[in-house]
Amino acid sequence: MSSRHTRSRRGFTLIEVLIVVVILGILAATVLPQFTSASDDARESALRQDLQTLRSQIELFKFQHNGKYPAFGSTNPQDFKDAMLLSSDPDGTTGAVGTKPLGPYFIGQLPANPYTGGREVRIVSDVPGATPDDDPTDGWFYNPATGQVKVNASGTAKDGTPLADL
Repeated sequence: MSSRHTRSRRGFTLIEVLIVVVILGILAATVLPQFTSASDDARESALRQDLQTLRSQIELFKFQHNGKYPAFGSTNPQDFKDAMLLSSDPDGTTGAVGTKPLGPYFIGQLPANPYTGGREVRIVSDVPGATPDDDPTDGWFYNPATGQVKVNASGTAKDGTPLADL
């Protein structure tokens, strides 16, 4: 036997490598959209939960403060934050946490808008008419006369509802 007739095989052929690459590409094309969809679903779920929490805490504030919403009669977003994050008297006077009998309604900070990360509140007179904008710091639109709050985000929910209408 000569060594000329015995071939040792050391590696993969180009065809074998191409087949593996094609298979991996097909797997990636089927799996990646599922992860994207799951991420969108989680963000929408977080938004719905945050809106529910904001609305329930605003209603609790109203109940405990003689029918007045947080920052009633004010156009200053800081008044809303103070009402939600500090302690207060039934007349709405705020003070450091623990120095007044009511509140705080949120501990530390307001919830972040899951689409922009913004925690700030923009005071508006017409919440349904407020149009989402590109300012990522404004997470929420709020009307202190009606207690309405909505998200500052464009796009649509999974059911086709505009995010701003949730």
